[in-house]
Amino acid sequence: MLIRQVVKKVVRQAGLDVAGFLEAANGQEALDILMKTPVDLVLSDINMPGMDGIEMLMRLRQIERLQELPVIMVTTEGSEERINEAMDLGASGYVLKPFTPERLVEQLGPLGLLCKREDGVEPPPDFSDPTAF
Repeated sequence: MLIRQVVKKVVRQAGLDVAGFLEAANGQEALDILMKTPVDLVLSDINMPGMDGIEMLMRLRQIERLQELPVIMVTTEGSEERINEAMDLGASGYVLKPFTPERLVEQLGPLGLLCKREDGVEPPPDFSDPTAF
């Protein structure tokens, strides 16, 4: 639960335009939410009780309307084999914990999910707020 709070703060600090966050304790709970509620991005750990993030990603990619949903794995699982497995299953990116807002921005930028100014340019994230972490 604590790591989810940290991730939320980092996401906001990274400049992602977030109207709200939905949380799940495991892969099955996440799939249940995704079946009922449209979202723009999934940030998932690999190591979760019950259904893990790899299994969740595999099942998510089998659902036609969710096949293109961006999924970034945020995890301590750093083996090359697990990273490749997640990417082969359709993960959009991979961030190892502990991570910096800058690292998250590197993954979010190509997905077009960062806030843009009226002129269409993404402003650089403001990481100077000490209360953000």
